[in-house]
Amino acid sequence: MQLYLMQHGQAVPETENPEQPLSREGVAQIQTSAAAMKKLGIVPDLIVCSPKKRSRQSAALVAEGVNYPYSDILETEAVKPAAPVDDTVSFLRQYPACTSILIVGHLPSLIRLSSLLLGGDTPLRLHFENGGLCRLDTAELTPGEAELVFHLPAAMMQMMGK
Repeated sequence: MQLYLMQHGQAVPETENPEQPLSREGVAQIQTSAAAMKKLGIVPDLIVCSPKKRSRQSAALVAEGVNYPYSDILETEAVKPAAPVDDTVSFLRQYPACTSILIVGHLPSLIRLSSLLLGGDTPLRLHFENGGLCRLDTAELTPGEAELVFHLPAAMMQMMGK
């Protein structure tokens, strides 16, 4: 399975709006990242997001950019910011037929998931940015067996998407 991980776009501060939707910059950021994904030929079999507004909006923008049906986006608590990594892995295992899955999620859950799949019991320090994209290849979602194929920072996605 090709597992793509993307942190949602930049959101407005919680003091400005408690739901923290995407800011104007965040919308543009994710639209450009989606354009980069399209140029790279990335169209996931499944797009997953959390119920948080910024994650849902980011997933919708990616879906639009790569011609993925918006109605097929799956929303789950398993990719919320503080979701236990075991819940995320259990959720992903429900989709064995998918060869590529994009999670549009949050920190620290994206870091915990990638660390588990790459390092197993050895925690790894990985840096995620709003709109950046990471690809892990994993056969069984077994801790420590994934391969890091690429980890593109937001600035690289922005350059490729323009």
